Amino acid sequence: MSARSASPRIALATMTAMFFMWGFITSLNDVLIPHLKAVFSLNYAQSMLIQFTFFGAYFIMSLPSGKVVSRIGYRNSIIAGLVVTGLGALLFYPAATIPSYPVFLAAFFTLATGITLLQVAANAYVSLLGEARLASSRLNLAQAFNSVGTTLAPAFGGILILSGAALAVAPSAQTDTRIAQAQLVQGPYLLLAGTLFLLALLVFFVHLPSLSAAESDEADEHTFADALRLRHLRLGVIAIFLYVGAEVSIGSFLINYISLPDIGNMSVADAAKYVSFYWGGAMVGRFIGAALLVKANPGSVLGACALAALALLLATMGSHGSVAVFAIVAIGLFNSIMFPNIFTLGIAALGPLTGKGSSLLIMAIVGGAVVPLLQGVLADAIGVQHAFVLPLVCYAYIAFYGFRGARPDAAAGATTSFKLKDQGVS
Repeated sequence: MSARSASPRIALATMTAMFFMWGFITSLNDVLIPHLKAVFSLNYAQSMLIQFTFFGAYFIMSLPSGKVVSRIGYRNSIIAGLVVTGLGALLFYPAATIPSYPVFLAAFFTLATGITLLQVAANAYVSLLGEARLASSRLNLAQAFNSVGTTLAPAFGGILILSGAALAVAPSAQTDTRIAQAQLVQGPYLLLAGTLFLLALLVFFVHLPSLSAAESDEADEHTFADALRLRHLRLGVIAIFLYVGAEVSIGSFLINYISLPDIGNMSVADAAKYVSFYWGGAMVGRFIGAALLVKANPGSVLGACALAALALLLATMGSHGSVAVFAIVAIGLFNSIMFPNIFTLGIAALGPLTGKGSSLLIMAIVGGAVVPLLQGVLADAIGVQHAFVLPLVCYAYIAFYGFRGARPDAAAGATTSFKLKDQGVS
């Protein structure tokens, strides 16, 4: 480590700030969806293009981001990711000035491109930043701050965006009203852009320890096809796709759903507070899960949580009023352990294929683009409440994966054993 490099503790503190920021930005989408839906008079399917664009960037930009990290290293990639994310936030200003929904979508894609680069670089960087035996602890700490960001963002957006949108606007032309409502996002996103640029400067000036981003020669000998021959990874990719899709779909529809007259019967600004409870449940659940998983079987815990989420979806679909509201919000608590459990189970016993397996699982985050869009189409056809049948199916598959699909399959592994036997992977 260079003499000018910051201590690992300072470096970790800097990293947790970034985890907080991208969690905050991602969760703020849940506030922008009902706001832009009203501004541009969109149907549900059209409004879900926000999540389709945002999470589609994960699929499109994951491999290019990996190449960037390999070429310029973790530290410079983190700086680049923060700058690109900041530029995406700045794009919200012209998008609201015009106003233009396609320009808003371009801004979301730019935001997500920067966050994808941050995800690829920062997760690995935190894992390598210090003793190997404490890597999981460091990453869990950083992820906890990510959850803090997802919890606070809906309240922030509800106060600065949705509460303003709820105010009566003086009678004028429809275009003037639309512009006034669209421009409510300008201040918050300018603030986000400034914060991101300051973080980029912080990373530049604190001289984070330089770590190598090069893959081992052993890992380069294997292909993605080799990894996909392993059944538990292949099924895990599907599980990540469906999990992220279900989680994002529920979060995206919460405000519109809870504000319905026969559900929560409240303003969109008040409904936004429940999105904070939804993501806050995930934050609390991560701490509970960390303690529970010291002794419990990860697959069994995953399956049980998926069944609980499925039961809560059935409850909200079959009821009205406060029961429907609290049932849908409580799903956040059981979502908490799903991503890390699926991820860990998916890469179990991969040996030199771990890197390839991890990349495939990260690319599967594109489920957050596809599933909400499909649910939007369903909501337009059969109503918001009944459209929750789609995430219900997703949780049913996740329960299967936890109880059965996550078990490493010897027969599937045998197809690649001729390459992996020296590493002890079956």
